[in-house]
Amino acid sequence: MRKRTIALGLAAALVAAGGGWYASLDKETRALLAAMPTDANVLSWKQDQRDAAFRAMDRLPVLAKARTFAPAPAPLALPAGKPLEIPGFDQYAAKQRLAGMVIIQDGKVRLERYGLGFDAKGRWTSFSVAKSFTSTLVGAAIKDGKIKSLDDKVSLYIPDLRGSAYDDVSVRQLLMMSSGVAWNEDYEDPNADVAKFNNAKPDPGVDATVSYLRKLPRAHPPGEVWHYNTGETNLIGVLVSSAVGKPLSAYMEEKIWQPAGMEQQGTWLLGATGHEIAGCCIQAATRDYARFGLFVLGGAGGMVPGDWFASATSKQKDIGEPGHGYGFQWWTNDDGSFAAQGIFGQGIFIDPKRKLVIASNADWTRATEGPEGEWREAFYRQVQELIDAGG
Repeated sequence: MRKRTIALGLAAALVAAGGGWYASLDKETRALLAAMPTDANVLSWKQDQRDAAFRAMDRLPVLAKARTFAPAPAPLALPAGKPLEIPGFDQYAAKQRLAGMVIIQDGKVRLERYGLGFDAKGRWTSFSVAKSFTSTLVGAAIKDGKIKSLDDKVSLYIPDLRGSAYDDVSVRQLLMMSSGVAWNEDYEDPNADVAKFNNAKPDPGVDATVSYLRKLPRAHPPGEVWHYNTGETNLIGVLVSSAVGKPLSAYMEEKIWQPAGMEQQGTWLLGATGHEIAGCCIQAATRDYARFGLFVLGGAGGMVPGDWFASATSKQKDIGEPGHGYGFQWWTNDDGSFAAQGIFGQGIFIDPKRKLVIASNADWTRATEGPEGEWREAFYRQVQELIDAGG
């Protein structure tokens, strides 16, 4: 199975009841949150704790702070279409531990389901689905002239990287996860970079991500080897924020959230030094994740260059799996479809040929290594085949 992993090294410390955010949760959820470990990251949480926390990440002030983006004054309507009858769907949803799914085809909602006590009004965490939002903000910054070229060196926008292994890395190579800088994203290794970088003490006056990554050595020449690296997506977020001169969440509201017609407020968790965790941690309604898919299908309303998605969502780097590749922070398929994906079953699948968007949130039994990922790939194919058959 494709290893689609992201880092979330946030402390899981929780305090006793207090404040309106806590009182607003139901009794069962409060009990689960109160029992959450105080010395573990999300990958070690128990399943019932994840069920509770994934819908409340931005309401746990001891866990993390967050910035918000306001909904659109006139949300994009999602009219109902012909119901899509999917054989075996209930069994599939149960095996996926599905919290929410919205299937939109040709602009109309053909299926909408919820589980795990979640509903259309709640916000679920994105994990690495955020990477594709961050990529789109790079496109917006290109369109705005704030990033001059994808071939610019990243140290041009983040001077604190000068003299590091990133001196020779371009924005394009960062987007394609081919910087060549050494990085260990092994979640079973407590000494891996992915386990350490969020908790490392930053250098005085330097962003926490920049502080950690600028100390890493080079493993390959820039651009040669694809290697998944969540820390570098966080770095892209710092780069965009620096280039546009405003917080990433403010740029998100301006370039994506409101133009896409989002119906609910969204939030973005912040890292230790106040930057949005660009490789993770957007909280949104499942319907608004689906609206992002529609926004991308429509070319992002002119907020990015006209040829942006043709490059961003096509294979830029081979990942060693036939039929699949990696674009600019998007997983790509040779049939022209592509996806944003996050651990524990978060995803936005987009198929331009069929005008299809499938947004889903879940709490899988394991972050990436269980069977759910393969089942989801089969489900996507099943939906494509049903649409082709006139379903």
